[in-house]
Amino acid sequence: MSLTIAQIRNNCTKARETMQRARQEKFAVGAFNIDNQETLIAISKAAFNLQAPVMVEVSQGEVDAMGLDNIRDMVDNYKFQYGIEMYINLDHCPTVDDAKAGIDAGFEFIHIDVSQANHSATDDEIVNATKEIVAYATFTGAIVESEPHYFGGSSNVHKVDFDYEDIKKTFSTPAGAKQFVGETGIDTFAAAIGNLHGSYPVPKMLDIELLKRVRKSLPKEVNISLHGGSGTPSHFYEEAVVAGVTKINVNSDMRIAFRKTLEKVLHEHPDEYAVVKLMPEVYGAVQTVVETKLHSYNSIGKARP
Repeated sequence: MSLTIAQIRNNCTKARETMQRARQEKFAVGAFNIDNQETLIAISKAAFNLQAPVMVEVSQGEVDAMGLDNIRDMVDNYKFQYGIEMYINLDHCPTVDDAKAGIDAGFEFIHIDVSQANHSATDDEIVNATKEIVAYATFTGAIVESEPHYFGGSSNVHKVDFDYEDIKKTFSTPAGAKQFVGETGIDTFAAAIGNLHGSYPVPKMLDIELLKRVRKSLPKEVNISLHGGSGTPSHFYEEAVVAGVTKINVNSDMRIAFRKTLEKVLHEHPDEYAVVKLMPEVYGAVQTVVETKLHSYNSIGKARP
């Protein structure tokens, strides 16, 4: 069932209030990707158990598979069933039209990232697309996120180590962050401080001192997000939240837990063809991942359903 404009605007206002509290109270909202109902159940159960606000994320692949309106309805159904504070983020929108479709569908958070589809997008192309979405989002109040360049990696399990010195070449700078936010008017700046999409054989390292300088360079009402939250030692999350990060994305760690547990239960029950009977252990494993992250984000008990 489609939401009314009034309902969408109310949801977006509440989302903005939560992000304001996150900045003031030093916690981050966990942003967790889904690509099926079981993962959504896991996130919902974790949010209920810990009374933490959460964000469900989908990128274009999930949208193509499930549909924008179906995702909106599923999230709303579980939000009301569990009585939790839960929002939706359209992650890494590759085009302006895709981002506008998410806003029209009532998503509270929109991440416009034209460099995702075109890694060689120019600065002007990125800025102009972002500005267009910021203007379009004023109708509903959706919270707009972006970054000034392509963010590396992918939400997979990588078997080759990344080169940290090479990654450092793409790090955010305080001056660059300030300029981009000033030019575009975004609500959330996606920082690059050692975070990287995907899971790797070596743990990621975050440059917390750089993060502090980026935070200081931005207006206090601007949020900072971290993409690529998987495979990062928890103390980095804790330090990043204290330094001012208010949104952290997680995908690969959940997918790993999902697949490994699914393989396990399928092996243990070779004669069970009602797969739905096998899924509680699977989404239980994903739920554990989500709850572990939420503890690191200092978001326990912060929900306002």
